[in-house]
Amino acid sequence: QVQLVESGGGLVQPGGSLRLSCAASGSIFSLYVMGWYRQAPGKQRELVASITTGGRSNYADSVKGRFTISRDNAKKTVYLQMNSLKPEDTAVYYCNGGLVQGSVGSWGQGTQVTVSS
Repeated sequence: QVQLVESGGGLVQPGGSLRLSCAASGSIFSLYVMGWYRQAPGKQRELVASITTGGRSNYADSVKGRFTISRDNAKKTVYLQMNSLKPEDTAVYYCNGGLVQGSVGSWGQGTQVTVSS
């Protein structure tokens, strides 16, 4: 069982950057496909980036070329580097994962990202 804590969100101007971190605990983190999700007001949670145990990544079209997901299995941490941020990126960002693509456990509090001038 893996516990996840997101951090790194904040208020940033359009065009700015943030780096989110997801710190995990648990003995099988290295076996998990991990993803970053976001939920904007009035919308369902959506997957924005994922990374496999082998380091292969996938991105939603809306963030391709701007966001980069990475992981450090030794530190049990997943990162999301967000560049060229846009107001439409404003959302609460969550991390989650499981043994197969799309698997999720319980959701944490997430971290708020607000892109505004």
